[in-house]
Amino acid sequence: MTAKATSAASTEEPFSIKKILAPLAAIIVGIFMVVLDGTAVNVAIPGLLQEFATTYQVVQWTVTGYALAQAAVIPLAGWLSDRFGAKQVFIISVILFTLGSLLCALSTSVEMLIIFRILQGLGGGMVMPIAMAFTYRLSPPEKVGAVMGMMGIPILLAPALGPVLAGWLVDYASWKWLFLINIPIGIVGTILAVRTLPRVERQAVAALDKLGFILAPIAFAGLSYGVSEGANSWTAAKTIIGIAVGAAALILFIIAELSRKEPLLELRVFRSGDFSRGIIVQWISQIALFGTMFLVPLFLQQAKGYSAFDTGLIMLPQAIAAGVFMPIGGKLYDKIGARPLVLIGMLLVTLAAFILSNVDADSGLSMIMIPLALLGAGMGLSMMPLNTHLMQSAPRDLVSRVTSLTNAAQQVMTSFAVAGLSTILAKRILIYNPTPEKPPTLEIWSLSFGDTFLVLTFIAVFGALLGLLLRRPAGQAGEEEGKQPEMMMHIG
Repeated sequence: MTAKATSAASTEEPFSIKKILAPLAAIIVGIFMVVLDGTAVNVAIPGLLQEFATTYQVVQWTVTGYALAQAAVIPLAGWLSDRFGAKQVFIISVILFTLGSLLCALSTSVEMLIIFRILQGLGGGMVMPIAMAFTYRLSPPEKVGAVMGMMGIPILLAPALGPVLAGWLVDYASWKWLFLINIPIGIVGTILAVRTLPRVERQAVAALDKLGFILAPIAFAGLSYGVSEGANSWTAAKTIIGIAVGAAALILFIIAELSRKEPLLELRVFRSGDFSRGIIVQWISQIALFGTMFLVPLFLQQAKGYSAFDTGLIMLPQAIAAGVFMPIGGKLYDKIGARPLVLIGMLLVTLAAFILSNVDADSGLSMIMIPLALLGAGMGLSMMPLNTHLMQSAPRDLVSRVTSLTNAAQQVMTSFAVAGLSTILAKRILIYNPTPEKPPTLEIWSLSFGDTFLVLTFIAVFGALLGLLLRRPAGQAGEEEGKQPEMMMHIG
């Protein structure tokens, strides 16, 4: 065999479907643990209030601190993985998250819990962007959609299963088990990652963009905090300061990054029309998805009086539909591209939001569970094809920077969805119930939620229309067929 043939064989072998199953399992374990924890702790807040005999505003920082820590480190994930190796940074991130989970479970005060949740967020924030870039680079070019679809299953399953698991643990065990359960999962994930993830050759990167390194966490964490505080009041000092600091840092960050040849986040990727259209559609889909996941549990518990555990069970159809349609969307992406899948997916989301907007006080559970299943199917079909479309719209050597950029933006958009919809809901309740001293009736809750879901319906329609503008990235259809990714990996 010639040297050239030997070289070709060595680069082809690691990218077969059979070869990437074990690394993919390690990536999925890490993602599932982090995403599950992000949604589960919300359910434990009432229990934490009693445990530590403190106020809601203080306990809420166990959620806010975690989210801000994630927003701060996500922009740094791409540079760190390029500089020190994706495998090493992924393993350290999982270990840091697992250690943070152990310390959270051992916390004896709410202040300790908040500090250790921030430690968790610092580890968990880097897992998602690195995992997405890793999976994309591992995938055979002609199977990238199918593989990304498999990786995307825990991203949609975990948020739906989180309330079920958390509700059961809080009702029948202890809030500490929300964190203790991460320890064996984290240990297994770490061992799998050490043994199965391929070593990615480190890329030659410029010296650390120090100004970007400082401004990026301030910008994304500031915006996330300010927008999330907007759920309580858009005119409060905390909201205004958070948004002002975040926006100012973001403007300075953009100016600094565009002036550098080797920036921390490659913002020039927005010059690609395919990328820009795709990320706007992604933002809209995130608002529709996380907005619904925020509103439905609130409606079930506040208006219908269901427990946290029962609410989680009612939302299971969404998780099941997402798990079924995610791999289907991935396989179809390889054949037909993102546009038809995004269009169909957003139309399903639109239909789901419209049905939910008509739920009233007398509606049965089927009026809630059926649209939730439609929502899960729609997001399952469109989410990972859209993510893959964004990565294929950018130069392959910038994939790790692109996933950091898209995940940082998603963190802000998720906060915006919750805060914006909270504001709309509060205003509708005030309109239907002009005497705030009287608690809202079931009918008032239903009317208010219906109007809020109607807003989500129009947002989803806009996303579907924008989906029509998506085009297959040059090189996806045919050009990449049979080519190996331009990088080197070694198993071991």
